[in-house]
Amino acid sequence: MKYFDDIKIGDVLMTGRHVFTADGIKSFAQRFDPQLFHVDEEEAARSHFGALCASGWHTAAAWMRLFVDYRRNEADAMRARGEEVAASGPALGFRDLKWMKPVYAGDVIDYKSEVIALRASNSRPGFGLATILTVGVNQNGAPVVSFASTTFIARRPQKL
Repeated sequence: MKYFDDIKIGDVLMTGRHVFTADGIKSFAQRFDPQLFHVDEEEAARSHFGALCASGWHTAAAWMRLFVDYRRNEADAMRARGEEVAASGPALGFRDLKWMKPVYAGDVIDYKSEVIALRASNSRPGFGLATILTVGVNQNGAPVVSFASTTFIARRPQKL
């Protein structure tokens, strides 16, 4: 993770891609959102969605996994180059969560996160707060999920 001081508004992270399979949709939904249009293909066909579709929570959880992996890979690459890795977290939560279109079995969602706000933390000296807007887009280019999240990120230590 970069230091807060090295991040700029407009920075973009191509967080990753997730393929939503029927089995994956059903498995997630059976555990966390067991509505019929997420767990039963025949019932889903009769629903207002017309086919099995992923829980919106599944689309957010898939991003979270990709984001954690992205940050871990970025940190590993920085360490390999001999660079310091900034501490980050905790996140302060999501806001403006929107599910714009259903995500069906077979859909491929690409997640992109863009820094939209930066400010120094008043409560944690040595940290800043970065707000990112994340959008998931399906294989047809249609946005399917979006949300903003804010996270603490360490500032670069001051040299004496």
